[in-house]
Amino acid sequence: MASLSVKGQVRLGVLVSGRGSNLQSIIDASHAGHIDAIVAIVISDVADAFALDRARTHNIEAAFVDPKLFEAREGFDAAIIDLLRKRDVDLVCLAGFMRLLSPLLVREYRNRIMNIHPALLPAFPGLHVQRKALKHGVKFSGCTVHFVDEETDTGPIIIQAVVPVLEDDTDESLSARILTYEHQIYPKAIQLFAEGRLEVRGRRVFCHGMPASEQDEKRNWGVINP
Repeated sequence: MASLSVKGQVRLGVLVSGRGSNLQSIIDASHAGHIDAIVAIVISDVADAFALDRARTHNIEAAFVDPKLFEAREGFDAAIIDLLRKRDVDLVCLAGFMRLLSPLLVREYRNRIMNIHPALLPAFPGLHVQRKALKHGVKFSGCTVHFVDEETDTGPIIIQAVVPVLEDDTDESLSARILTYEHQIYPKAIQLFAEGRLEVRGRRVFCHGMPASEQDEKRNWGVINP
């Protein structure tokens, strides 16, 4: 398909359920001018989510949509779509949003919904990923930003960051190490979208415009642990 792009500054709709640390990294990147994007609205399925307070602190519209008011996911997602449309949202960012999206929402924003996952997909999808990583004895873990499709954590991968897994790691220490990179790669993925540099072909996302010197450097890059 053609490269994904929008004209002007990208308007973001961020869906959250919890404390919103990735939301904060996006807001900070926007305010610092590191991304050509603004957060137009923050939507949560949890009334007292701290992420909503973060939004209000920055004078960003914060909306709670109560899932208990809807009999099915499609009804809830239709309410989300209505809010996103009214704010002219170009790109939807899931930042700790703990509800599965219905096909209705995915179709409405095909290849315009991003999610961040604290593992190197396709390894360890779903929940409790650091526990799974430690149990399997992997030497590296990391985080992934991907486009969202109709399944769980299976959409085309945009960007990944890798961290070592240390022998004395716990779920908490590994999560904290990964979170540092989550806050770096999510804004970067948004900026790549804003610049129109992303192209989805099947299951692969191609990033155009990378300098040849950077490509050559990566051809010989590698890391060993331990």
